[in-house]
Amino acid sequence: MRSPTRRASVRRTLSIPLLSLALILLVSCGGAPLPQVPPAGYWPTSGWEADTPENQGLDSTKLADGLLEMRASGINIHSLLMVRDGKVILDATFYPYDAEHVHEVASVTKSVVTALIAIAADQKSLSLDRPVLAYFPDREVANRDNWKERMTIRNLAAMRSGLACVSDNNEQTLDEMGAATDWVKFALDLPMAAKPGSEWVYCSPATHLLSAIISETTGLTAEAYARQYLFEPLGITDVIWDQDPDGYSDGWAGLYMHPSDMAKIGYLWLHGGQWEGRQIVPKSWVEQSVQRQSITGLGDDYGYGWWVMPDDTGEFSAEGRSGQYIRVIPQANAVIVTTGGGFEWNQIMPYIANAVIDLGQSAPANPAGVARLKAAVAAVAEAPNPAPVPGLPLMASAVSGRSFQLGPNPSDLETLCLEFDGSQVARLYLTFFHQEPRTFEVGLDGVYRIFPGDDYGLPAGMRGAWIDERTFVLDYDTMANRDAYEYRMTFLENRVTVQVTERARTGAVTFEGTAE
Repeated sequence: MRSPTRRASVRRTLSIPLLSLALILLVSCGGAPLPQVPPAGYWPTSGWEADTPENQGLDSTKLADGLLEMRASGINIHSLLMVRDGKVILDATFYPYDAEHVHEVASVTKSVVTALIAIAADQKSLSLDRPVLAYFPDREVANRDNWKERMTIRNLAAMRSGLACVSDNNEQTLDEMGAATDWVKFALDLPMAAKPGSEWVYCSPATHLLSAIISETTGLTAEAYARQYLFEPLGITDVIWDQDPDGYSDGWAGLYMHPSDMAKIGYLWLHGGQWEGRQIVPKSWVEQSVQRQSITGLGDDYGYGWWVMPDDTGEFSAEGRSGQYIRVIPQANAVIVTTGGGFEWNQIMPYIANAVIDLGQSAPANPAGVARLKAAVAAVAEAPNPAPVPGLPLMASAVSGRSFQLGPNPSDLETLCLEFDGSQVARLYLTFFHQEPRTFEVGLDGVYRIFPGDDYGLPAGMRGAWIDERTFVLDYDTMANRDAYEYRMTFLENRVTVQVTERARTGAVTFEGTAE
């Protein structure tokens, strides 16, 4: 089933400033300074070693309770992975995400792309302070002026390009780029709104140019370059990376990884870009990337492709819309990774901080707590028990099996038909313009019916319910693709009004249809 709007990567802002996790952990430990990150005792190239939370100064029972409370409160988290001293102390996935599949990491992609730019600069393939336009000598560039001539790779990486990007309205300029036939041309042709380096504006088209520059200078897509010079040394083999219409790897989002491999990126940064005695990413770049290059006014500040906490605890993160995080806490020698379908970091932070006992020393063994945590990890991964299906309203019988011709809509939907037969499953028949008709099962018992989704066959699912006599609400979750949509269908005689909202975006799309 096609998503109704192009996925955006905009990062949500916080209305109330909150303490960073690093500061909370320090307070939990009595304020005593933690040691600097020690050398890695091993490298998780072929897999992570595990340890009990108690050995790392945390409480298994409280972590277990936290997982169950996250699920009960409806936080749309897909996975939570905690690493301390190089050991995995918690690895949980939440229904309906299936841990066997990679997960789209949204704007965490930007952190990877800026790492690749640093590697390419270290290999003398490019120069961080060379003008961007010098890498596209054969392109006719619109709105060319003195400012644009001076825009550098470093400006792009710091989100200080000067390009006229609108990050409001769910990244308006990004959506405009997605509608263009040539994304690189679109980004290069944007007018300048400020002198390069002078103002910070979150601009996904700017980081897409970084991907194109990698291809122009190395002859490889960003994906191929990453596989050779970043992923392979870290033992990362299972990735997917979207491409633009011209074959450039998306520079702003579209990278799919396993949470355990996301943690390797954080662990690499925790150790200054070094891995197994090799300097994978230049140490100077790693240090600069997590230093404050810009004050954003959003609560967190920005380095080069990484968000920097403003409280000087040293904590930093790669972040993507809907709950994709690689959180690195050097003072705690910790990396925390999440994936999600629409939540904010501050929703889960209290559950983590509450489990801290004393990071300065091991806590007494707690076999009962470890067993409880194991049971909680299993519980949050399981589908809920099927619920009884309420009696269907009269409207269900009236519309069952009737096809509705739909008006113009961003999903390119042509017709829809729902069929109810009194079972726990409804059937949804859809036709899209220029595609074969498709059939989906919709769980009416609170359980998703899973099917291969549009994006690389990764799992997606549907469930739904009548919320009143006229309105059927369909919940469509792409799971590993992080987007989740609500289709609210209100039926009146021979017409249907469809309102579509996406969990992590503002606003809605509404269109109508008429019974055939």
